[in-house]
Amino acid sequence: MKNSPADILLTYWGHDSFRGSQEKIISAVLNGEDVLALLPTGGGKSVCYQIPGLMLDGICIVVSPLVALIRDQVSSLREKGIKAIALTGGISFEETITLLDNCLYGGYQFLYLSPERLQQPLVQERIGQMNPGLFAIDEAHCISQWGIDFRPAYLQCAVLREMHPEVPCIALTATATSKVAADITDNLKMPAPFVVKDSFSRPNLIYRVKKQENKNQQLVQLFKKDSPSAIVYVRSRRKTQELSRLLTEHGVSASPFHGGMTRNEKDDKLRAWKQDKIKVMVATSAFGMGIDKADVRKVIHFELPESIESYFQEAGRAGRDGNPAEAVLLVNPEDENRLVKQFVAVLPDVAFIKLLYNKLNNYFQIAYGTEEARDFPFNFNHFCETYGLNPSLVYNGLRLLDQNSVISLSQHYSQKTSVQFTATKAAIFNYLDVNPKSIKVIQTLLRTYGGVFEFETKINPTLIAKKSAVKEEEVLSVLKKAEKDGILLFQNEQQDMSITFLVPREDERTINSFAHKIKELNRVKVENVRAVLAYVKNDTECKSVQLLSYFGEENFRPCGACDVCLSHSSVTDQEIKELDRDILELIQKRALSPQNLINSLGRDKELVLKELRYLMEEGKIVLTNKNEYILTK
Repeated sequence: MKNSPADILLTYWGHDSFRGSQEKIISAVLNGEDVLALLPTGGGKSVCYQIPGLMLDGICIVVSPLVALIRDQVSSLREKGIKAIALTGGISFEETITLLDNCLYGGYQFLYLSPERLQQPLVQERIGQMNPGLFAIDEAHCISQWGIDFRPAYLQCAVLREMHPEVPCIALTATATSKVAADITDNLKMPAPFVVKDSFSRPNLIYRVKKQENKNQQLVQLFKKDSPSAIVYVRSRRKTQELSRLLTEHGVSASPFHGGMTRNEKDDKLRAWKQDKIKVMVATSAFGMGIDKADVRKVIHFELPESIESYFQEAGRAGRDGNPAEAVLLVNPEDENRLVKQFVAVLPDVAFIKLLYNKLNNYFQIAYGTEEARDFPFNFNHFCETYGLNPSLVYNGLRLLDQNSVISLSQHYSQKTSVQFTATKAAIFNYLDVNPKSIKVIQTLLRTYGGVFEFETKINPTLIAKKSAVKEEEVLSVLKKAEKDGILLFQNEQQDMSITFLVPREDERTINSFAHKIKELNRVKVENVRAVLAYVKNDTECKSVQLLSYFGEENFRPCGACDVCLSHSSVTDQEIKELDRDILELIQKRALSPQNLINSLGRDKELVLKELRYLMEEGKIVLTNKNEYILTK
């Protein structure tokens, strides 16, 4: 081993001390122990495996879920002069071999790859020949089916332990209940891991729930005084476009971000946001793990999250620099029904899974007891239409069958077909006069979907075909021609998935083997939704205390600054005005950090932080890059 952890921290990261339990975790890894590290967002998880990876002999193999996260980590290491390789998608077979050979013979210290890459026989073969010093499983909650971002491929991470049982393994996550933590250690074959859990408490982050009829108006209001670096989370691609346009119209620098964008588009937007050329990113969950920007001042959830875990993780992207920040959840009376409809009403029960499996076999004419070890091309929309099944239930059911190794779904599947008209209505009428064969499809499309002139709108070609009394192929042909003629924008990603049946057909017997898991998983998802609704409705207990209690942390003092705490505050309006005056007088004399202000004022910390946020929102003070407050010029 080389130098000490503290020496390496100073040399490569420029810090002279560790945070939280980092040093304790690193010591355990260096002693050859398996470790489960539960650290809050912004708690410095990567250092916990990167420093041991530099000190131990052999290469450190890191499994990470997102290409963007892998690229950022590898780029950061290379900038420090550390040899690291990223094994991501889009790499040719020959290049993959070259990269793996570099890991074997080129003196590289880190190999980052996705769990899907790890499943490839070539990759496993070469890793088997390597001399690894450490395995690191990042975002380890993805291993657990009870976790918020379950990825079936993560279950294969244990193959690393099978190939090199003597190599220590560290699993890291910022979001895990006790059940998820147990799942992680079981799946990674960690019989007696060293478990470290730092408090998830974030004193600088204030949680708010704002109940408003008009959420659009409330969103604009949140950015009225200034436009700090912020994220607004929504559920649909269309909503990212709609709200970013709304904010832009009100003078806020905002941009959409969603999974339908190309890799270059995502990279460009992320770079602009990190450089503050874009202040507010209106995003789906595609803007997720690995988003590392320390000075995000606001994270706003425009729609209710599906679980406390996902909300806590996304909200935690605010205030990672330790300065005051807020996480705001916007709620209106319709949101509860919308959440239940979106996440509870589409949970397939055991009876539906049995029905779905039966229909799948009938669809492909597979006889009872037969095993078909080949890929079947599968048109999702046609299947749902043939049997009159709810597409959301079918999709969730297929995922369950895939996760339980009854079938294998192709990874390239996408449900997205979208249209946005670019021509005026008058131009469209003229176009139809010249192209009468397009009339039925175009008119049906316009009658069926609202907003197709304003937004990229996801459509169902099978539905359009049925309403138009034409074949689906004709619908696609008409739309392709209309795009070529400049009438609309048309995007038709791969619609067909492929299915491989992994076990012989035995109908109910096949499903009964994991029926208990379906029931338990549905129960957990229903509880997740109930927990979110309980959090929204609880107006008597501090919001921060509620969240920490959910993760098993008790006996925390109320934050003093959330909506609930403020409603219980005994501080008078006159006292607040006097405090604001004292703050401004102190800052007028010289620039002061938050801690200096708290020490000088001798008042409650949370109350001072709340008033600092208020004065910033009012445009009376600003926070410099030296973390000091000054008066606005």
